[in-house]
Amino acid sequence: MSDIISIKNLKKTFGEVVAVDNLSFKVKEGEFFAFLGVNGAGKSTTISIMCGILKKDWGHIEIAGKNIDSDMESVINNIGVVFQSSVLDANLSVRENLFCRASLYGLGKSEAEKRIDELANAFSFKDYMSRAVGKLSGGQRRKIDVARALINNPKILILDEPTTGLDPMTRKTLWSVIDGYRNKRNMTVFLTTHYMEEASGADYVVIIDDGKIAAEGTPLQLKNAYTGDFISLYNIQEKTLKEKNIKYEKYGSALRVFVKNTAEARDLIFKYPELFTDFEIIKGGMDDVFLNVTGKKLSGGNQ
Repeated sequence: MSDIISIKNLKKTFGEVVAVDNLSFKVKEGEFFAFLGVNGAGKSTTISIMCGILKKDWGHIEIAGKNIDSDMESVINNIGVVFQSSVLDANLSVRENLFCRASLYGLGKSEAEKRIDELANAFSFKDYMSRAVGKLSGGQRRKIDVARALINNPKILILDEPTTGLDPMTRKTLWSVIDGYRNKRNMTVFLTTHYMEEASGADYVVIIDDGKIAAEGTPLQLKNAYTGDFISLYNIQEKTLKEKNIKYEKYGSALRVFVKNTAEARDLIFKYPELFTDFEIIKGGMDDVFLNVTGKKLSGGNQ
C-alpha cells in the first residue's frame, strides 16, 4: 500500500507552549489509523493543521499526494472531517445541512440528492430529514455529522473523537457504516479516540505525548511491547497468595496476577495447580498499553 498521508518534522507552537514537536509519521492508503494522546498532547492541533484550519510553524505535509502549502484546495476535496464539536447549522433541517455541504463540493442537485439518499439509508435518518438539526438528539446529530463528512466520497475520513458521549447502539451503527465505506471504497480512516476498544481495531497506532511520538506499531505489537497477561483468580483468599509471595491486585470479584507472557502464566499454573481451580488468562489491552507508555489515563476533551 502507498502512503496517503505523510507528515515530516511538523512543529506548532502557541507562544512558549510547544503543541506539536517535530512530529513525523505516515498513514497508508486504506488503513485504519489511530492517533492517541491525552488532552493537550497535540492531536487536535495536528488535525487542524492537516485540514488547513491552523498554520504550521515548520514541517512538510502531503495528503493524497498533495502538498498542503501549495494545493490545499485539492487536499480539502479528498478529505472528510468529523470534529469533536458539531459544525452543523442548528436552524437548518438535516436535508438543508447536507445540501449546503454538497454544494460546497460542486455536486449538482441530482447527484447531491442521490448521495444524501444513500447516506440517509445507511445511517437510518430518513424519518427526520426535514427536522431542524437543533431539535435532534446528540446521537442523531452525530449521524448527520458523519454523513456530512462522507458527502463527497472522501479518500480520507478524519474522525476527532467522533463517538464521545454516544450510547453503545449509536456508536455501533456509526462504526458499522464507516467500516462498510472503508472496505467498499478503500477509504482511509484517521481516528482520535479515548475509547480503547475502538483503537484496538486499528491497523496501526501512534501514541503521542507532549507533541512527540511516545510509541507506535500495530495493536498487537504495542501490547507485546508494553503490557503482558493477567490471570484473574476467583474464589480464592488473599492470604493464600500472600503465603506464596505472589503479587496481586483486587479486580472486581477476582484477584488479578500480572505475568509477562503466556509462558510465565503456564509456569505459575504448573507450580501452584491448587490455586487455579477457577481462573482466566487475559491479555493486556490498549488501556494498559497507553498507561504504561505515557503514565497517564486517557480521557476525552480538546487538543
